[in-house]
Formats: sequence, structure tokens, C-alpha cells
Amino acid sequence: MTTGSLHLSDFDIDPVRGFLPSQDPLLSLGEAFDDWEGVAHGLPKLLMTSRIRSLIESLPPFPTAALRNERETRRAMGLLSYLGHAYVWGEPGVPKVLPAVLARPWAEVAAKQGRPPILSYASYALDNWYRIDEDGPIECGNICLIQNFLAGMDEEWFILIHVDIEARAAEAITNLPACLLAAADQDAESLKSHLGKVLHSLDEMNRVMNRMPEFCDPYIYFHRVRPYIHGWKNHPEMGEGLVYEGCFEGKPQSYRGETGAQSSIVPCLDAMLGVHHADDPLKEYLLEMRTYMPPKHRTYMEAIESTGGIREFVFSAGHAELSELYDACVEGVRKFRATHLEYAASYIYKQLQTDKNNPSAVGTGGTPFMVYLKKHRDETAEHRLSSDS
Repeated sequence: MTTGSLHLSDFDIDPVRGFLPSQDPLLSLGEAFDDWEGVAHGLPKLLMTSRIRSLIESLPPFPTAALRNERETRRAMGLLSYLGHAYVWGEPGVPKVLPAVLARPWAEVAAKQGRPPILSYASYALDNWYRIDEDGPIECGNICLIQNFLAGMDEEWFILIHVDIEARAAEAITNLPACLLAAADQDAESLKSHLGKVLHSLDEMNRVMNRMPEFCDPYIYFHRVRPYIHGWKNHPEMGEGLVYEGCFEGKPQSYRGETGAQSSIVPCLDAMLGVHHADDPLKEYLLEMRTYMPPKHRTYMEAIESTGGIREFVFSAGHAELSELYDACVEGVRKFRATHLEYAASYIYKQLQTDKNNPSAVGTGGTPFMVYLKKHRDETAEHRLSSDS
């Protein structure tokens, strides 16, 4: 694919919102889904009863045939994913089998979405917000969650910060094709203009990222928010995985838990800037995380990677302002990774583990994250052109 053929509409990317959906997510499904929506919206209460599994098992068949469009299918994926994780993690003891009443529709809807039947970033953040003022911006202060587990401001804020970051990242994501085209045309002035927009976007992303501690406390996050987003791959209590009754020929399935590594933002920026990471287990894990992304977003990322990025042109152009701007963008990505590393340490690694189902030494995706996050932060810094001299 050439740089000139990177049309945003082909990749389900909105020219204003980036990876966020062009239409605001659907708050709930129609009347045929009332029983399911009732349990999903009631999770903050029902998870306090130790009856969530029996309540889910008693639900009527999920009417997947009644889903009429993409917005409804995305809401269905979010609803089923939240109920799936509530079933697994919402009561003491870890089940080995997910009942067919939930497993079958979840697997069917997930297949339509091109993602595994597990709660992933797209359902947790991209498709899980609404605006208070429908004409106002998509940003903290004007957005709320559609779906929660336990609710409370820490869970709400943790996810909404991610939504806000996605909105801030849109300017960068939508300018990537123009950056690549300018580099291919050896047009330094055009590249400067578009890189300036990428840098502004990165500054905004980092500004929002720095707001995480305002309403999300590390202790509350670790003990009340995080337990529900673990997956069933490389988890100490899940063994070979989870059987989805009536699906996958009865064989246990192992899927990673929800994680920001399933966002397409940073991999796309890496690809445009030509930032490469040496092989290590985290790199393999990040490649695996692409299978949890919306397929068209993944295709966009791969298309950008196939161009080789802009680094070689910037290096050979000998244009001081352009080089400084490039380095500033690389530094913006490094800052983002550095802040993520700080949060991983304070919100997870330094927390006292009190439940074997919620380990502090591995991430929700099942990896020993600290050493690799540090490595990727440092590798990003090494790509600044000023370090080549």
C-alpha cells in the first residue's frame, strides 16, 4: 500500500475523532434485550450480592438476530464482555466453564467484530462513553461511562482518561498519512506543518495522561478496578483457560485481559516515526495485542508500518527545524511511555497483593511488565536524531 492510498475512511478512522467511533456509542439496546441490559447496568449493585453467576445463568437466550447495525453490535459486544468478566471474577472461586447462554452469543458477536470473546480495550474505552452536553467536546468533564463493574469515581476516571486521550490523539492519527506522503515527496516544509500537528496532539495526550491521579487512587484501582479486567491467559488461577460452553468444540480458550496495549495510538506513532523495538517477550506480546484491536485499526497500523516511516528522510534532509520537530515528537512518545511506566509502578507493582487472582507482578495481559516497559521507554529515547551525533 502506498502513502497516497491511506484514506482514513477505509480504516474506520474518523477525520475528527480518530479511533473513536464517528457516532457516539449506543447507550443501550432495544426492548428485546431488556433482561440483559438490566443485569449489565445493574452490575454495581449485583456484584455485591454473590449471585451474579446464577442471575446470568437464568437469563433468556440473547437475541443476536435482532442486532440491526454496527452500533448495536458494538454495544452487544460491550454488554456481553462486561457480563463475561463479571461471571468469571464476580464471585469467589474461578469457574472453568462459561455457560452457553452467555458463551454462545459472546463468541458470535465477537466473531462479527473480528476480535476474541474477551473484554478488550475497544469495548472498555472506545465504545463505552456518552456526552453530557451532546454538542460539547469528548473530554473529561463532559463524558461519562455507559457501563461499569463496581462504579465509583476511580473506575469512572480511569477509563474516561483513556477516552480523552483517544480524542486528543485524533489530530496525530489523522495526520500520519500526510506526514508519510510529505516524506515520500521529500517535501520538508509540508512535513514540518503536519509534524507540528502531531506534536500538538502528543502534548495534549500527555497533558491528559498526567491527570490520571486526580480521581483514580492507586490503592482503589488495584483492589477495586483491576480485578475485573484480568483475562484467562497466563493467569495463575486459570490453568489452561476457560471453556465456552457450546463453542470451540469444547476446548478451553486462553485470552489476554484488557490493557491499554490494545490501543492503536502508540504503535501507529512508532510506525510513522520509524521507532523500532528490539525483540523481547513484550514485543511479542504487543504483536499479539493487535488481534484484540478492531481489525480496520490494525490494518491501518500495518499499512503505516509498511511505508518505513519518515525517519530516514528527516535524517538525510539536513533540515535543522525539521530534525528538532521530529525529535520533539519522539520525546512526546517517550514521555507518554515514561508516565505509563510510573503509573504501572505505583498503581500495580508497588501495591500489596492480597488476592492470588489479582497478582501485582504481572499485568492484566499476563506479562511481567516493568522491565519491558522500561526497555521500550529507553528505546524510544534512542531514536532521537540528536543522539546520533
